[in-house]
Amino acid sequence: MIDISLHRPYPASKVERWDYETDVAVIGFGAAGACAAIEAAEGRARVMLFERGSGSGGASALSGGEIYIGGSGGTDAQRTAGFADRTEDMAAYLKAAGGPCADNAKCDLYAQESLAHFAWLKMQGIPYRGNYLPGKHIEPTDDSTLIWSGSEAAYPFCDMAKPAPRGHVIQHNGWGGGRPLVDLLEGRARALGVSVVTDARAVALVQDEDRIVGAVLRIDNAIRFVKVARGVILCTGGFVMNEAMRRRYCPETFRINSPIGDQDDGSGIELGVGAGGDAIHMEQFFTTCPWTMPESHAFGVFVNQAGQRFINEDCYHGRVSRQAVDQLGDRVYLLLDNAHFSQPLDMAGIGIAGTGDSWEEVEAELEMAPDTLSATMAFYNAHAREGRDPVFHKRPPILTPLDQGPFIALELHFQNSYFSFFTLGGLRTSTDGEVLDRAGMAIPGLFAAGRCTSGLPAWGHGYSSGLSLADCTYFGRRAGRKAALERA
Repeated sequence: MIDISLHRPYPASKVERWDYETDVAVIGFGAAGACAAIEAAEGRARVMLFERGSGSGGASALSGGEIYIGGSGGTDAQRTAGFADRTEDMAAYLKAAGGPCADNAKCDLYAQESLAHFAWLKMQGIPYRGNYLPGKHIEPTDDSTLIWSGSEAAYPFCDMAKPAPRGHVIQHNGWGGGRPLVDLLEGRARALGVSVVTDARAVALVQDEDRIVGAVLRIDNAIRFVKVARGVILCTGGFVMNEAMRRRYCPETFRINSPIGDQDDGSGIELGVGAGGDAIHMEQFFTTCPWTMPESHAFGVFVNQAGQRFINEDCYHGRVSRQAVDQLGDRVYLLLDNAHFSQPLDMAGIGIAGTGDSWEEVEAELEMAPDTLSATMAFYNAHAREGRDPVFHKRPPILTPLDQGPFIALELHFQNSYFSFFTLGGLRTSTDGEVLDRAGMAIPGLFAAGRCTSGLPAWGHGYSSGLSLADCTYFGRRAGRKAALERA
């Protein structure tokens, strides 16, 4: 037997015995894999789902269960709250949030079909209470549905598209709605007859001429060959747990220290690249630290170690954190006055670095050059009293002067504070989940969805909560549907 490798397909001519035969094989049992399996099964394909862990979950189960949804006049929760969300505005925001990495075709298609996708999720048994929770939240701590989950109402995005809240959270008390979301999708997949094999690690694809016709898996410490009549769908997550891949593609992540993932080792990406797929935007990642802060801290001012602002603090916490990591040095500071200070959660690893009765005193405690931080705050306060932020365009009511002493500087240290992160780059795919080569041509028989692809959440500086699960569930569905229709 020739060497089996993630980096090149195994020749079908060398397979001595097929251990499993099916129409569609899905690799990975998070939200993307579950939705791909459901659609393929509903397309009357025989479906086998292989998961390297001992059960479903993936990074999806570690999430808050929030899905980015809107357009077409708005969901029931949006309309009840008074938000008539136009498809054009949602598409424009998705493209702005994708920045230089945006896939315009995916953004347009998802905006057009988002409301129908919401209806599909409900048909799978996903419950939504239907109410709106105003304010800035990471996740609801109750069972509320609709929240602002990105930078929709902040500059520059609010000037590009009419703002609307689009984060839709599964009805679930407390944080962590991703686990019950995946459980419900798993139940639906099993009810449709999807055959699930756990503790099954994909180690290669199988190719016949230019077509992917199967996969090689390690099950019970033995090599097993899976033959597919229609296609293999990779739903294996990103590469945040693979240090070698991070050093090669995304070295900036080593500035921070808390990767979020289950078994996201990049194996699906490497399988796809080995088969001729194109991996794109591999340098992109999401990170956040301020999610552990109270809502009142959005009124504060972020500065780098030179005492200079770098962001409008009313935007999404992940955008703030991503911009923070771009700063020189190993930390940034959040400046607050007595009126807006609350103690961060202990898990945040955020401490008080300086205090004073004036910003000059805080500046001195932080050992900054004179007239740096203090000049920043004098300029900020003078314009905030007029309701303006001429440099970064922070908006009222979050824009307010910080002039009620004593004054505090909180330290967010890139290594010591809790900067969680995951990768965003991955395989280039069509809107139907086909893995594309560098010429933009589909690799026959190979599909992918979720964080092993570059999808809706493509740019770390524009990420919004709910984009990953939107991308996983919707484009997972499309990959499953397309694979079910494939003919060798």
